[in-house]
Amino acid sequence: MGKQLGRLVHKFMKRRRHIAEVNIKLCFPDMSAADQKDLVLKNMENTGIAMVETGMAWWWPQWRVESVYGSIKGLEHFERVQASGKGILLLVPHILHLEMASRVMGLKCQGLGFYRPHNNPLMEYFTTNGRLRSNEYLIGRKDVKSLLKSLKNKKVCYYLPDQDYGRNRCEFVPFYAVPDTATTTGTLMFAGSKNCETMSLISRRDENGKYHLEVVPELENFPSGDDKADVTRVNQRVELCINAAPEQYMWLHRRFKTRPDKNTPSFYKK
Repeated sequence: MGKQLGRLVHKFMKRRRHIAEVNIKLCFPDMSAADQKDLVLKNMENTGIAMVETGMAWWWPQWRVESVYGSIKGLEHFERVQASGKGILLLVPHILHLEMASRVMGLKCQGLGFYRPHNNPLMEYFTTNGRLRSNEYLIGRKDVKSLLKSLKNKKVCYYLPDQDYGRNRCEFVPFYAVPDTATTTGTLMFAGSKNCETMSLISRRDENGKYHLEVVPELENFPSGDDKADVTRVNQRVELCINAAPEQYMWLHRRFKTRPDKNTPSFYKK
């Protein structure tokens, strides 16, 4: 059902399809036009699947989540760092099945969700209650003090560093084949806490519908004090995750909307 829903997205949500087409063309210029087109279609199909997965993540009972558990590698990295008295800032890109990945991770290790509260009270209710099925608790994205306190208390805190948040607190660094991608330096503010290490998460859904997660060990000497070099390393970690299943990444957002020169025409203008 999800795949069919995604094909409707591909057919009727032309603006979003165009954004995905532009992003994929920019990131993978060496990919043939036919392969780019195929990746866009698969990405739309996975977008439809993600709509179904969100319901699964928020409402499925535990036993059903366990039925789609594939594997989780690298939890020993959490244990090692927590044993040293530190928390973990876990970098997770905007993968389409993020809600389900979080629920699966919650089978073995509950983390904290750092999120943007909804303006719609009903959506906020569903989102909060759904995400608390897998997270120990949630922290609003403006509540920096609570996140830093949680890291001090040796918690695993999810952080998504891969959207274009504009010119404030950003560096223009490489992301795939785009050499000047606006990338937030907010990651460095949290990672700079003496009470944490910065790791990343790879997640993919296999052809049988099972989820496979892998914790990638901490970035060494991070942050180093060189913001441009540090956020470049963050983007490299994001790429590492995407490469596990490119069709399962959220290519529908305007990752390259902010350009170094304000007068540069938008990549997304038709």
